[in-house]
Amino acid sequence: MSTNFIQRGGLWVVGQSVLLFAVVIFGMVFHGDGKNLLVMAGGVVFFVIALGCGLAGKIALGRNLTPFPKPSTHTQLVQGGIYGLIRHPLYTAVFCASAGWALVWQSWPALLATLALALFFDAKARREELWLRQQFPEYASYGRRVRRF
Repeated sequence: MSTNFIQRGGLWVVGQSVLLFAVVIFGMVFHGDGKNLLVMAGGVVFFVIALGCGLAGKIALGRNLTPFPKPSTHTQLVQGGIYGLIRHPLYTAVFCASAGWALVWQSWPALLATLALALFFDAKARREELWLRQQFPEYASYGRRVRRF
């Protein structure tokens, strides 16, 4: 791995990918019987929320979109669109999609992996926000106005 990959927070991306892979595999391998339609419908609701947060986050970020948590030197701080409501809509989208996946498959192991992913995203967001405060002095006031997730 290159030092630039690590410096930009690439290990966070690897960790996130491993947990997301676990959610997907656990859902397919350790699934329920599919009889609880209410739980499956809840999963679909989570998927719809994920789609909305993900699309709105991608649109708001535009060219600033990157898999890395550490902002590049040419990145601009985005505070509009969905970022006026939540600071990490893309993490929220991935979490909601994971929860939806676990519920649709009715998989307790996938739901536990989703919980681990939520804890991971909280830690990743905290680290990312340290970098953002270093690069953007106005991030501190933004963080006080807008909820993390």
